[in-house]
Formats: sequence, structure tokens, C-alpha cells
Amino acid sequence: MVGSGGREHALVRALLRSPQQPEVLCAPGNAGIRRDARPLDRSGDDPAALARAARDAEIDLVVVGPEAPLVAGLADALAAEGVRCFGPLAAAARLEGSKAFAKEIMRAAGVPTAGHRVVATVAEGLAAVPGYPTVIKADGLAAGKGVVIAADEAGARTALEDMLVAKRFGDEPVVVEEFLAGEELSLLALCDGQRAVALAPARDYKRIGDGDTGPNTGGMGAYSPVPGTDGLVREVIASVHEPVLHELARRGIPFHGVLYAGLMLGAGPPKVLEFNVRFGDPETQVVLPRLRSDLLALLLAATEPGGLAGAELEWDPRAAVCVVLASRGYPASASAGDAIAGLDGVPAGAEVFHAGTAERNGRVVTAGGRVLGVTALADDRASARAAAYAAAGMIAFDGSQARRDIAA
Repeated sequence: MVGSGGREHALVRALLRSPQQPEVLCAPGNAGIRRDARPLDRSGDDPAALARAARDAEIDLVVVGPEAPLVAGLADALAAEGVRCFGPLAAAARLEGSKAFAKEIMRAAGVPTAGHRVVATVAEGLAAVPGYPTVIKADGLAAGKGVVIAADEAGARTALEDMLVAKRFGDEPVVVEEFLAGEELSLLALCDGQRAVALAPARDYKRIGDGDTGPNTGGMGAYSPVPGTDGLVREVIASVHEPVLHELARRGIPFHGVLYAGLMLGAGPPKVLEFNVRFGDPETQVVLPRLRSDLLALLLAATEPGGLAGAELEWDPRAAVCVVLASRGYPASASAGDAIAGLDGVPAGAEVFHAGTAERNGRVVTAGGRVLGVTALADDRASARAAAYAAAGMIAFDGSQARRDIAA
């Protein structure tokens, strides 16, 4: 398991539930992951070094959690070493690594999305605005923080100067697109290069403050299932995921891994806001606890062309709610080294996924912006929400912050 966040901890826990009883190793992991999985000794952080370490350890399957290693070519390096990987090659990972490339693929595949223009200067960006509010997106990876919804010209100018002049997210162009109103939905699908098998829909909360206020974050909570989306899932797989897979395959870059479509549900067909090429965080922390099928068998099948043919997933009918506990200053900054109390007192009905944690002198301490994800399952969403917040309230660390309206 490559990665060190709450998503990766949820993946490790789900893999350990497999009847195949796998031994799970992690690189690098965090305080919680390292209690469930054995650290993989390796030299260096580059893809080639990690691929060699996986080969030497005789790893049967590498599961890549974060987007950055995929965009950097980790799956390619593993393939060169003869190690099976669940995650797309770098050419296909550009769906997340470049907003402009994702738009190009959607246009070629006929996938509904917001109107847009790719710009390289502030003047071009302002001229491209179709109306306010408008959306300004950094083209490359930005850890969930490269999207600004500008209410007026002043806000658009500030965002464009931040991205194109100050180059906050690197020397890349910017995508200016129309603002879409409605409700968001996350639909992740396992892909074998030819077909997509949908996971349970989820809804996440990206902004730091209650009522969707404040700056974007990597995600402050989520819930699953999302009522009224059963028929919509089949529609989206047919109109979004499968056309994208076919277009990529036509270009000689088959997609093996998770294709995550961030959707806006409003008037007309669902429209794609963005693609991710990996499991979502925190969506994974509410989707996988509900999965009753063998995740390991599914991931192995997805690495083979057409390997998911006939796959049917079984789900726990209960609702899952995840509440993220973040550190002081997040998302602008993050404190570290604060002792975390109360982890041992969380009741059995809730599950704590470690994200930004480390172990120091035998104690678990904070080590990042999003520190923990607390997930609970119950017969209905209101009960799951109450249980998640009750469990989260038992955990304390200096500067802890959480939204109070997750799944409300």
C-alpha cells in the first residue's frame, strides 16, 4: 500500500478483510497504518527505487493511494520491474495531472462538462470569464486546493495572479470554466481498461467551514449511500466512465485503476467537474466500510484486460458517515507534534482511520493537516451521523477542528 493518508488506512483495513488473508506492507504509512501493515524497507522516494523495493520484497500487488506517484510514473516503473500495480500508467494519470488534458478527453469522448478555456496570462483569464461566479482551476496537481470560485472580477484577478504570476501551483496554465450549480456527487469505478464497475456513490464536503464556507480542502467528511442515485449510477457509467475508457484505449493508453468522477447534478444530464485517478479521500472512508465483496480479488482482476467482466459487488445496506478531524491552521497550514488523546476509548461501532499521524515516544501525535477520519455505520444516515460525531468527540488534540454539518 503506497501512501500515508486516511484513504490508504481504509484501503489497508479493507484488504485485510479479504478471505485470501494477504500480508500487507506499507510505504510509508502512518501511525495507524503501521499498526495494521508492515513497513516496507526501501531506499529513496522516487518511483524507480520503490519499484525495485517492491520487486525485491516479492510483492504480488502494489496499490497506489495518492495521485502524485501515479502522475510521476510509479505504475510504469513497477511494470518495468514486472510487479503488478493497481493504478494507471502516467499517460492515463494525466486525467488528474492536467485539467486541460481531462477536458480534451471529455470533449473527444462526448462527456458532459462545464464550458471552459485554457489560459496562460491574467489578461487571457479575465477575458475568458463567461460570467460570475466563475471557476478558476490550476491545471496540475494541487492537493484539492487548486480550485477557486470567484464571485467577481476582483476575486478572479486575485486567483489568476496567484496561479499564473506567483505560480503557487507551478509553471502551468489555468483552466477558466463556467460555474455549475446543483448538488455534487462522487462516483468511483474500478476499471480494467475496457469496462467500469461502479462503487457505491458518496458525497463529500470540500470546504473547511460549516455551510460550505471558507477555502477548499482535501475533504472534511463524507457519507454513503446517496439517496436517489441508484438509476443515476448506471447512467453515469454509460455516459462518463465508459466513453472515457474507450477514448483512452483508442489512444493506446488503457486505464487500469480507479476512475473517480466528481459530478454536478443539476438541470440536464450530470456534468463532470473533475476526474481523479485514484480512490477519493474521504469518500473511501465511507465506501469501503460498506463493501462486502473481496476488495483484493477485485483489484487483482482490474489489473488484467477485461478482468472485471461479470463482477457484481455486494454492499452493506447501512449508511456510513465520516467526520474528519483536522489540525490547527488547516488548510492554510498545519500544526504537528500534538499528542492525540482518546483513541483507545472510541466505541466498537465506530472506526478511526489515521491520516496525518505519527508515533513519537510510544504516543500517537499529529503530523499533517487532516489528522483522523472517524467513520460510523448505522441503519440510517442520521444515526450514523450521530455515532460518528459522538466517537469524534471522544478524541482530543490541541487545535482540533471539524465541520459540524457533515451529512446533516
